[in-house]
Amino acid sequence: MRLAGERGGEGANLSMCSRPRGLYKARVSDLLELAKIARELAAAFRQSPRRHGDRKRRRGHRVWSRGVHGHRPHYAARGRRLRIRGLLETLGGRRRQERRGDTEPRRGGDARWPWNDRSFRKAFAIQAPSQVPLKQGRSLMDWIRLTKSGKDLTGLKGRLIEVTEEELKKHNKKDDCWICIRGFVYNVSPYMEYHPGGEDELMRAAGSDGTELFDQVHRWVNYESMLKECLVGRMAIKPAVLKDYREEEKKVLNGMLPKSQVTDTLAKEGPSYPSYDWFQTNSLVTIAIYTKQKDINLDSIIVDHQDDSFRAETIIKDCLYLIHIGLSHEVQEDFSVRVVESVGKIEIVLKKKENTSWDFLGHPLENHNSLIPRKDTGLYYRKCQLISKENVTHDTRLFCLMLPPSTHLQVPIGQHVYLKLPITGTEIVKPYTPVSGSLLSEFKEPVLPNNKYIYFLIKIYHTGLFTPELDRLQIGDFVSVSSPEGNFKISKFQELEDLFLLAAGTGFTPMVKILNYALTDIPSLRKVKLMFFNKTEDDIIWRSQLEKLAFKDKRLDVEFVLSAPISEWNGKQGHISPALLSEFLKINLDKSKVLVCICGPVPFTEQGVRLLQDLNFSKNEIHSFTA
Repeated sequence: MRLAGERGGEGANLSMCSRPRGLYKARVSDLLELAKIARELAAAFRQSPRRHGDRKRRRGHRVWSRGVHGHRPHYAARGRRLRIRGLLETLGGRRRQERRGDTEPRRGGDARWPWNDRSFRKAFAIQAPSQVPLKQGRSLMDWIRLTKSGKDLTGLKGRLIEVTEEELKKHNKKDDCWICIRGFVYNVSPYMEYHPGGEDELMRAAGSDGTELFDQVHRWVNYESMLKECLVGRMAIKPAVLKDYREEEKKVLNGMLPKSQVTDTLAKEGPSYPSYDWFQTNSLVTIAIYTKQKDINLDSIIVDHQDDSFRAETIIKDCLYLIHIGLSHEVQEDFSVRVVESVGKIEIVLKKKENTSWDFLGHPLENHNSLIPRKDTGLYYRKCQLISKENVTHDTRLFCLMLPPSTHLQVPIGQHVYLKLPITGTEIVKPYTPVSGSLLSEFKEPVLPNNKYIYFLIKIYHTGLFTPELDRLQIGDFVSVSSPEGNFKISKFQELEDLFLLAAGTGFTPMVKILNYALTDIPSLRKVKLMFFNKTEDDIIWRSQLEKLAFKDKRLDVEFVLSAPISEWNGKQGHISPALLSEFLKINLDKSKVLVCICGPVPFTEQGVRLLQDLNFSKNEIHSFTA
C-alpha cells in the first residue's frame, strides 16, 4: 500500500501544476533537461491569460518576455532558446503527424507529455511511471481538505465500534473496504481515489489485517493522522487480567525474558534472550541490560523518559529488546549511559529526585520486557528543538536540532530517521539521513555531552509540501524525530581496503559520516574515492570542505561531475555511465576487499547498481541507500 506523503519527491501528487518528479527514468543525457523545459513551458502557458484582442499573449508571448511565474527565464541565453525551439518543433511535428494519420495515435495518458507515448519511451529507454496517476482533485491536499470538511467518512455517524474478525472479512469490496492496521480498523473506501499506489494495492488488504503488507512498503507513514477520520474502531480482543506489578517483578527474576514473549522464529534463529536488572543507592537508580552480545555500543541503545515513563530500546542484531516502565518515583531529566562492550552490558544511571528507597522499579507498560523483530516495531518519536539553520547552497540548508535532555540517541552510520511536522492539521513524515556538523574537525563546534546535537542537510523544494514548512521554522521551534532505521552494517568496513562512494545531490548525506569514519577508524583502508554528481557548481554541497579534506588526507580522491556546467568548467560532465564508472572504479590489487556505496534519486541509484553489476561487482560489494 502507498499512502500519500511517501517518499518519492516533494509534492509529487499535489496537483497537475506540480513537477512530476519520479515519473520516468532515462539514459539519454538531454532528456531530463528537455523534460524540465517542457514542464516549465506548460506551466507558463497555463498561467498566461488569453485575450482575443492580444495576439502576443494568445501566442504565449509572455513566456519569452516575463519568463515562468513573472521572472526572466533561466534559459534566456540564445543557445537554450534554440534548444527550446527545437523541442517545440519536435513535439509539434509529432502532433501534426498524428493528426494526418502518419503514426498510430497514443493510447491513454496526457497528450501534452511525449513520454506517455510508447514509441517515445522505447526510443529513449524511459520506463513507465511506478505510481498510479491520480485524477484531478485527488491530491494529498485535496484529501486533507476532505477530512476537514466534516463529511462522515466511516459510514457510522461518528460512532466507534469493536470489530470482530468475522465482521472485518465482510467489508472487502472497493465501495466497502475495511482494513486493520496494528489493531485499529479503518474504512479506506473514501481514500481509494487519493491513494498514490492505486486502488488495487489497497485491495490487497481488504477485509483483513494489512499490518504486514503496510510494514513491507512504508511503515514510517503516519497512517493514524492520515486516516483518523476513517477510523471505524478497534479489533475485538479478549480482556487481559490485571496483575500485581510487584508480584510480576518478583516472578520475572532479574528481568529475565519469559519464553512466552518470544516468537518461535526468534527462539530458533534469533539472539540469546536478553535480560535486565536494577539496583539503587540513596541518590541513584541503575538499570542494567544484559544483551549477551559483544558487538554492542552506544549506537545500540536508545533511551527516552518523560514524566514517569521510562523507555529503553536495545538493538540486538535484527531485533529490538524493549524495557518500558512507568517508574514508581520521580527522577531528574539528565542521566548517563555506559556500555561494557566486552560482556555486552549496558548501564543506565538515573538520578533520584528524592533520596528515598524504592520498593520496586515501576509497573510495566506496553511491550515491556519483550524481544521483537525490528520490522514489527512501530516508530517512536521525541520532540527536538531547532537551534540553528544555515545556508549551504542556494537551496540546501544545514539544520541543527537538539535532543531533549531526557533522551539518549546516536544514529548509527548509514541509517536514517524520520522527521514529522503538522501541516494543515495533518502530520506529514519524511526520511532524512543525519550528518556530522562538518567534514573537518577545525570547523566543528563544541557539542553538548552525550552527542545532544543532530544535524541534517536538507534540500528545500519550494513547490513541495514538507520542506517549505521545515524551512519556515524559527529558532526554538520543535520537530519530531523518530528512532533510526536502516540496514547498513558497520561490519562491512572490517578489513576494507578500497572504498568507492557514488553520490548525486543530497544523496551525499549518508557519505558524510562514512567519510569521517573511514578516514579515522579503518586501519586497513588504502583508498577512498568519491564521485559526486550535481547539475551545476552552485549545487555542490560542502565543496571547499571536500577539497580541503582531500588535500589533508592523501587517501581521499574527490571527483565532481556536472550535468549542466558553464562553459568554463574543466571537470567531468554528464550523467552516471559505464565510461565514467569504469575509469573511476580502478583497483590497485585484484584481491583487495572493496565496497561501493551509492545514494541519490531513485533512477540514479537503480541505474548505478545495474552498471556496477555489469562491471562484475558482487552484491556483497555494493550497498545502495534507500528509505
